[in-house]
Amino acid sequence: MNIPNLLTLARVLLIPLLVIFLLEGKVNYAFWVFMVAGVTDALDGFLARALKQKTDFGAFIDPIADKLLLITSFVTLAALDLLPNWITVLVVSRDVLILGGIGILTRYRRPVPIKPSLVSKVTTFLQLVTVVFQLGRGYLAGYLFLNEPIIYLTAFFTIISGVHYLVIGSRILGKPESAQ
Repeated sequence: MNIPNLLTLARVLLIPLLVIFLLEGKVNYAFWVFMVAGVTDALDGFLARALKQKTDFGAFIDPIADKLLLITSFVTLAALDLLPNWITVLVVSRDVLILGGIGILTRYRRPVPIKPSLVSKVTTFLQLVTVVFQLGRGYLAGYLFLNEPIIYLTAFFTIISGVHYLVIGSRILGKPESAQ
């Protein structure tokens, strides 16, 4: 187990702490836990490249850790009425769509490229910004007018990204030469 993978696992272990702080109404603490989780995300990727410690386990667990953190954050924030339910449904539905698509492609023995597209990276970034903005309201008081536009922009890119992956999956599934 190398340092980048340990950082990724630390991010997963921070998720229950984030939820506990949110459930106890300690939003500022939850904000800082989320920020530390974000730093571990940036740091694990940087160290894996810089130290030449990329592993199959890291490539597998890192996006799962990201999804767990984001989905848990969105669901908890929506449950506490700190975020609209509809955006949470969009975020979770997109990820379920992607996982379902990977399952279908795997079932039909199609190659599953696990490389995020540009639109997916933008979507993830906006989802992170949405969570940071909701958790950091106490620190971002002068920017509260951006709340609604951020949510709608995140929703837009979440939908576009979901459709994008649906198109990619349909193309892969429809290629007869890749059928086995």
